[in-house]
Amino acid sequence: MTRLSAIVPATNEPPTLDRCVAAIRAAEEPPEEVIVVSEAAAPGPAAARNEGAARATGEVLVFVDADVVARPDAFRRIRRAFESDAELAALFGSYDDEPEHPALVSAFRNLLHHHVHHAGAGSVSTFWAGLGAIRRDAFDAAGGFDAPRFPNPSVEDVDLGLRVSGAGGRIRLDPTILGTHLKAWSLAGMLHTDFARRGVPWAELMLERRAGSIGLNLGWRHRLSALAVLAACVSAAGRRRGPAAVAIAAMVALNADFYRLLLRRRGPVDAAAGVGLHALHHLTAIASIPAAIVARKLRPRAQGAR
Repeated sequence: MTRLSAIVPATNEPPTLDRCVAAIRAAEEPPEEVIVVSEAAAPGPAAARNEGAARATGEVLVFVDADVVARPDAFRRIRRAFESDAELAALFGSYDDEPEHPALVSAFRNLLHHHVHHAGAGSVSTFWAGLGAIRRDAFDAAGGFDAPRFPNPSVEDVDLGLRVSGAGGRIRLDPTILGTHLKAWSLAGMLHTDFARRGVPWAELMLERRAGSIGLNLGWRHRLSALAVLAACVSAAGRRRGPAAVAIAAMVALNADFYRLLLRRRGPVDAAAGVGLHALHHLTAIASIPAAIVARKLRPRAQGAR
């Protein structure tokens, strides 16, 4: 039987840690070892995960965020996936569609993640460490998470996935591997994360690799939706109501499946509000691109000044 090591980064003393660990231990076919990293050589989840990996003895490393409660069958599914496919380098799942926090922003953000991961099931070139597993040899060959580059929660898992897939490793997204997200999002927190912690560093990865698409959020539908939001804003600023309305209608049509999910889980009022939150989400992504270009241009100067 494939030996699993569950690794939980917990350097920020998360109040959800006990529930996370309890779910891992109570799971069907639980991991052979559970490693909680409360201290690491450097701050941030990337360093904590690397520390946990260095202590692990399993053939497969399963990373679980401290604010995620894995479903009982998650580890059984992970184990079976690696045992049935010797060429599989990494595997990850998704948040479920039952986020714990009842506030609108939390529900929107978690359901958006759920929708994107379910729509992107199959072979991918990226990785997600919220509930993701990777063979130990593939992790070591890739050099683990880039903790110096990502001292804060960011796209360190995306970066790792790109290095693994770039070396020929096969990664699969299996949305039947589910966990409940316990995080409570605020609007300010969502916008800051979408821009500074994910949008800008993600765009920098795109620029470095000169890649048109390197992640689940960058498919053609997401790009067209972002362009529709931008067109709606430009049209509204020019007092052109007709084109603005057409652009908004295009955005709604492109994301109809997601909005139906919001309607089903939250009702018509929150679903309508979710369209506005989705537009803000797209605008932060758009703003991330010029910010990433500027950041890349300034970084060599800053390094040279040291």
